[in-house]
Amino acid sequence: MKKHRIIFSGILFLTILFSSALKISAQESPAWVKGLYKKDIKDKSPIPYSHLREADVMWSKKIWREIDLRKKMNQPLYFPVEPIGDRVSLIHIILAEIKSGTVNAYDADVGYDMTVKITQADIDRNMGARTDSTSIQIAPGVYRDTITVTEPSFEDVKQIQVMEEWFFDKKHSRMDVRILGLMPIRHFYNIERGEFQKVRICWIYYPDFRNTFANHEIFNPNNDAHRISFDDFFMQRRFSSTIIAESNVYNNRQINQYETGKEALIEAQRIKDYIFNFEHDLWEY
Repeated sequence: MKKHRIIFSGILFLTILFSSALKISAQESPAWVKGLYKKDIKDKSPIPYSHLREADVMWSKKIWREIDLRKKMNQPLYFPVEPIGDRVSLIHIILAEIKSGTVNAYDADVGYDMTVKITQADIDRNMGARTDSTSIQIAPGVYRDTITVTEPSFEDVKQIQVMEEWFFDKKHSRMDVRILGLMPIRHFYNIERGEFQKVRICWIYYPDFRNTFANHEIFNPNNDAHRISFDDFFMQRRFSSTIIAESNVYNNRQINQYETGKEALIEAQRIKDYIFNFEHDLWEY
């Protein structure tokens, strides 16, 4: 009987101790931790590229794609329009990184080579940021200047142009692709001209942004527990896009310069099939 009392007392003591520990732990938890567990991918590294030598590249072809952020598959890149906690959109990440001065942005109107740098003032202007000064009459013969500041319109960026290079790696015997650059495109209605316009913001060299993309989580619409980064999103090809050009002798002209409507979509599909069939034909005996 005495032995049973000792065992019961021990169990009761451990139960009280464990309950107190849980209570203290709950009291000491940070106020911002509201979920099931703490989520953090800020120390994540980007997916490493496989080693590639120039001699291993047997064939390559540059392709330009257009990602429409209004499509359902691409909406994780567009939303949230305004930051929600740690969640931000792709354009917020890109512009914040450029503004920090750690990476360069390149003029989108010069070409695809990404050799001419663009200033922060030019980027802000392309994003719709402006400062207007108007003179208001406050009394007869008395005027006062009023400054109106317009912030950048992040929600107007509705397309992303992607420059990538497809290549066949004979060392690993496979077709592979690497993204070289991204170019946000802003769509807006110009009140002064009374028409819709598109403005190319800038080119960014994708490898320069990979560490930043890897440290920002993108919303996974299928599973909140399976957390992926922006780098994962691009490397795993989770986006929907349309081919708009391939490298060619005609100054790398785009498809819409020689085809329109349905014929342009057929041409885009032809380029896509050509890349697929090229790899497939190498394995035919």
